[in-house]
Amino acid sequence: MEPLIPLTGRVSGPKLATLLGTWRQSGSRHGAVDLAAAVELLVLDGRLPLGTKLPAERELADALEVSRTLIGAALDRLRADGLVASRRGAGSWIASPGGRGREPFAPSGEDLIDLAQACPPAIPGLVPAVDAARKALVDHLGENGYHVRGLRLLRERIARRYTERGWATNPDQVMITNGAHHAFVQALRMLTGPGDRVLVEQPTYPNALEAIGAAHAIPVPVPLDPATGWDVVGIEAALRQSAPRLAYLVVDFQNPTGLRMDAVGRERLAAALSRARTPVIIDETLVELDLEGDPADGPPPLGAFAGDLGITIGSASKSHWAGLRLGWIRASEDIIGRLVAARFAVDLGSPVFEQLVLAELLDDGGAALAHRREETLALRDALTGALTWYCPEWTFTVPPGGLSLWCRLPEPMSTRLAVAAAGHGVQVAPGSRFGVHGGLERWLRLPFALPADRLFEAVRRLGTAAASVTAASVTVSPVAVQVT
Repeated sequence: MEPLIPLTGRVSGPKLATLLGTWRQSGSRHGAVDLAAAVELLVLDGRLPLGTKLPAERELADALEVSRTLIGAALDRLRADGLVASRRGAGSWIASPGGRGREPFAPSGEDLIDLAQACPPAIPGLVPAVDAARKALVDHLGENGYHVRGLRLLRERIARRYTERGWATNPDQVMITNGAHHAFVQALRMLTGPGDRVLVEQPTYPNALEAIGAAHAIPVPVPLDPATGWDVVGIEAALRQSAPRLAYLVVDFQNPTGLRMDAVGRERLAAALSRARTPVIIDETLVELDLEGDPADGPPPLGAFAGDLGITIGSASKSHWAGLRLGWIRASEDIIGRLVAARFAVDLGSPVFEQLVLAELLDDGGAALAHRREETLALRDALTGALTWYCPEWTFTVPPGGLSLWCRLPEPMSTRLAVAAAGHGVQVAPGSRFGVHGGLERWLRLPFALPADRLFEAVRRLGTAAASVTAASVTVSPVAVQVT
């Protein structure tokens, strides 16, 4: 049964026009069809939650500079699909789709294969580390438990790892956070304000874009070519023309492309940022998942070239276990001091016990991480093999590390495929989730964090879903997925 009233807030005409961006297909005369499809995409991306009240037809027509007839036709189409509900006196709002008589697939438990999240299970050795941490906890029970910078033991071991990678670091240059995303938000809040521009790669990590939007900052995308990598000349031009207040970059196994910048590129990029005096947040969440060797043998951290302008964030979520909810910031002592002072407005530190567990895991000589890399390499090869068998028309570059493939589809169908895949029991994040203004419909991110048999079954289902997309139009059924 449809809801009688909207469940959440209202989106204004100008705001919806901004979200829609360039919604009309080039050269298309089917304005109502294009507009309805663009609204569907916003729902699929989670940018128009179920229950959101839509602007009145006249308000939206004025904002989009189109006729009310076109708006009415688009809404009629959305109502027919069950995506929009209307009631006299209450207006129109985003609703659950009717499905056009088709019984939707409702996967649950083992039936559902989640390829929207790139999160491996806990690393081997976690339970022994918990046992050791339990004994070490006794020494901290007489304290108050508040460590805004984090336990010194853990900061020492993280600093040691940076030093091993060629970037001399001391514990006072490290602050423990509740994950890398928490670290990013902390630094973002300190360095930017409403209306400030933030330079980002295109495509990039969706949750970073959400955080930038929540801070009322403006993301400035710089294209990242999945074949050739970073365009440093283009980044230099963007720095000159846009004068961003901050940059956010992932140069080690970039999410979602899996690309890694070489040492020469890092030096050039850091020099460009230095000339523009642009601080940069460097996300190293995936750096330990180097599938070609130990990260200590790879290029030096970008932060080593960036100097005081660089703020490097890291996490245990991909390398060890997301359930620890621990990350860190590596920056100059001055910036760490500012971050500590600003942190009191948000939280008062990270849990002591989890920090003791991670400190134990980081003190095993690298054996557990080496095993993690071996497992991940095997899963990457399993996924590439499954794609070659079930989806031979899809193309991709095998990444040297990270947790995902960035697949090019044979036609622009990423969102339609995500909808169809949900009907076959697979959750995927469409390419549009990784773009500043949507788009990227020829691309799909596929993580390799599940067991090999589940990856094979997921790709088999995706192949079936893709065939249905290319054979006929797909009924839109909004799929809310969490991307990590």
